[in-house]
Amino acid sequence: MTIPLLSPQDAETAAPSARHRTIAVRVGTGRAAVTVGADAPIAVQSMTNTDTADIDATVRQVSDLARAGSEMVRITVDRDESAAAVPHIKERLLRAGVEVPIVGDFHYIGHKLLADHPACAEALDKYRINPGNVGFKDKKDRQFSAIVEQAIRHGKAVRIGANWGSLDQDLLTTLMDQNAKSVRPIEARAVTREAMVRSALYSAERAEEIGLARDRIILSAKVSAVQDLIEVYRMLARRSDYALHLGLTEAGMGSKGIVASSAAMGVLLQEGIGDTIRVSLTPEPGGDRTIEVTVAQELLQTMGFRTFVPLVAACPGCGRTTSTVFQELARDIQSHIRDEMPGWRAKYPGVETLNVAVMGCIVNGPGESKHADIGISLPGTGEAPAAPVFIDGQKAMTLRGAGIAAEFKQIVQDYIERRFGARSAAE
Repeated sequence: MTIPLLSPQDAETAAPSARHRTIAVRVGTGRAAVTVGADAPIAVQSMTNTDTADIDATVRQVSDLARAGSEMVRITVDRDESAAAVPHIKERLLRAGVEVPIVGDFHYIGHKLLADHPACAEALDKYRINPGNVGFKDKKDRQFSAIVEQAIRHGKAVRIGANWGSLDQDLLTTLMDQNAKSVRPIEARAVTREAMVRSALYSAERAEEIGLARDRIILSAKVSAVQDLIEVYRMLARRSDYALHLGLTEAGMGSKGIVASSAAMGVLLQEGIGDTIRVSLTPEPGGDRTIEVTVAQELLQTMGFRTFVPLVAACPGCGRTTSTVFQELARDIQSHIRDEMPGWRAKYPGVETLNVAVMGCIVNGPGESKHADIGISLPGTGEAPAAPVFIDGQKAMTLRGAGIAAEFKQIVQDYIERRFGARSAAE
């Protein structure tokens, strides 16, 4: 049987779609400024869950999120005490060398907080406005305008973020009434999606009328159901060229939140939609907030859009791998890489492209290890107690004895130093 080669059309279908063309928006200043949209890399952002008025806790969590790789961090600005704390938080972060752009999340009284606390308005790098609760009735346009005018005055970018849970009820009611009178009415859920899109687009248009430049506007339309999110962002992409922030709101806890966010955003990213993302995970009580940054990075890296950390390939295990040695080694290598990456980024340029394989038996171990930059094939059940190590596709050595794990970790460290340390010296 002759197997045809992959046709150019098939190859094009298999590849990610070209990025939806959007306007570039610059967020922040200095070395840590982030460009969102156009041809810029898809950015990762996160949000604190501390009381912003607690300066120590907020500085600590922003620092943790930035160290984990968050390229923007959003904080809640909900009352006078939190607004007053913002400039002190920014000052403390800068003194500590943490220059990540800070986004202020405003609801209900953002116009008043920005006016009453000009130092807060200046310290923030971007404002986030929800058009559904920026104001109501006759106050809505006035209060929205006041926030936009503050952004213009201080030279800040604005994310206009419609949200399914706080949608503009006047707009939704109007569209529902029109739909009810239509000859061919559509389902209520579709009307709600249309209201989400219109809320974001109307608000962006109004911001431009006030004087905010198009390259200062980012849009989002957050929903909590996967199919709704996909459709809403497809609609936004078809009808605008604003930079788009992706995120499944109220995604949930643990594997549910990870799977739901990855499923929704993965489809959109594959279609070329999305300029910045957040994975909104509910943490375990007292849990690590940085997990949402790790998941966002892994989503982008797994899909081939960006490279953040070295990849560790490890088999899932089966009856051939009754020993837990390879599982423990894979875990230790993965944790070691994550812990060391903040320092490695500066010391070893390009180290994020490294591929490591930790395999559990002879079936796929040698093959996977050869494909990696550096890999080890540990002995499976009943196999000889030897672990061949492959470096750059060639068998380099065989490890034996109780110290295999420690020896391999040192081999990985030496390889990084030799390969990427030399690049640093050359540059």
